[in-house]
Formats: sequence, C-alpha cells, structure tokens
Amino acid sequence: MEQLIEFVGNHPLLFFSFAGVLGLLVWNILGDSIQGINNITAQEATMKINHDDAIVVDVREDSEFTEGHILDAIHIPLGSLSAKIKNLEKYRQHPIIVNCRSGNRSGHACNILKKNEFEQVFNLKGGVIAWETAGLPLTKGRK
Repeated sequence: MEQLIEFVGNHPLLFFSFAGVLGLLVWNILGDSIQGINNITAQEATMKINHDDAIVVDVREDSEFTEGHILDAIHIPLGSLSAKIKNLEKYRQHPIIVNCRSGNRSGHACNILKKNEFEQVFNLKGGVIAWETAGLPLTKGRK
C-alpha cells in the first residue's frame, strides 16, 4: 500500500490518466444498464419483430436511412425525435427497437423514449452494422 501511495505521489498525472481511462471503460461496459437501457442483439430483435409485434425506429440521418434500413422501420432522425415523439404514440403498447449505425445514437434515443414514458424500449446493440454482420437484410431507398 505504501508503494501505491508513493507511486501516486511521484506520478500524479499518470495515475489520474489511468483512473480516467478506467472510469470511461467501466461506464462503457455498465452505462446502458445503469441508465435502464435494454440492449438486444440482431437475432433477439428479429424474434421481437416476428413474435412480439415490435416496431423499429431508425434514428439515423436521411442519407444513411436511404442507403439501407430494416424493413418497415419508422425513420425519425435523432435530432428531431423529441419534436416528433407524438408520431410514436400509437405504438406505446408495442416493444420499440431503436437503431442507428453502431448503437450509440440509438442509446440516446432510448433515453428520450424512456423519459417520455415508453416502457418497452430496446437498443439494437451494434446498430445496422451488427444487423448486416448477422446476415440480415436491409431495404434501400425511401419508404
């Protein structure tokens, strides 16, 4: 223990850098579950879509959406989700799977939906990238 105290005293910048990186790593691993976001895989998402009548909300930008999206996904870019939340009211009783390119923006969208009292909200872990990697189809163009 004395050696640790001596090390910290001699190398405070190195120690605090390590502590910062460690904190970010822990947040990355546990952050979603701390915030109450349920991550699901592409396979779990297909099960919810096929068996639980889940809807998919794509929060990517227009150009990303037209390049390829999950069939029947509702497109609401993250920047306008709060303003267009009423478009999802009729789906309040359905599971909602939110996706983006990699799963980061959709995590923010899940928080917005949770704050607006949507109960069954799921983040597609890995986003459209994971969906494609799993060999699942995408539809191109606008609806």
